Amino acid sequence: MYTVYGDLRSGNCYKIKALMDLLEIPHQWQFIDIFKGESRQPEFLAKNPNGRIPVLQTPDGDYLCESNAILFYLAEGSSWIPEGRLERARMLQWMFFEQYSHEPFIATSRYWITLLGQADRFAREIADRRSGGEAALKVMESHLQTHDFFTGDAPGIADIALFAYTHVADEGGFSLSPYPAIRRWIDRMEALPRLRTMKQITAQEPRQ
Repeated sequence: MYTVYGDLRSGNCYKIKALMDLLEIPHQWQFIDIFKGESRQPEFLAKNPNGRIPVLQTPDGDYLCESNAILFYLAEGSSWIPEGRLERARMLQWMFFEQYSHEPFIATSRYWITLLGQADRFAREIADRRSGGEAALKVMESHLQTHDFFTGDAPGIADIALFAYTHVADEGGFSLSPYPAIRRWIDRMEALPRLRTMKQITAQEPRQ
């Protein structure tokens, strides 16, 4: 059985849980409290020297880090990874976009505002990330005006990667009201069988 080390309040960890639920992959979850420094303890650092969650432990006892790499590993051979060479490259293009142009702005703001509850303390940093987050949402909106998903006619792991922090963007101070195509895409994702939102998962499995 797979073991995932992480915290489902984190969008990067939520990605893994969402895909494993969608693919019905048996797994267990080991809660790592980053606010107590558990990801910096020697036991965890032996699994990921970078000290970040999530970490996937395979049934063979190997460890894999970085959320989007874990998504790729878990989805290998499934319909969640496109078959065509160009389509797979475009999938990776959107996953790199998520990590470099989306997460640093929306996820970081959400961390300060919602998880730390220190919006006043980080007001300047949050303001500095406003334009970057809005730029990322505009890129997504433009694509979704003419596409149902990010890689073809069916959802792929790029959609999971982008859904994670986008569907809770309001917790980072980003309203999705100006982005109707994104809202329709979120509705399509939430309609997928076995997909639960982050709020649903953390309400049902708060320590998972």
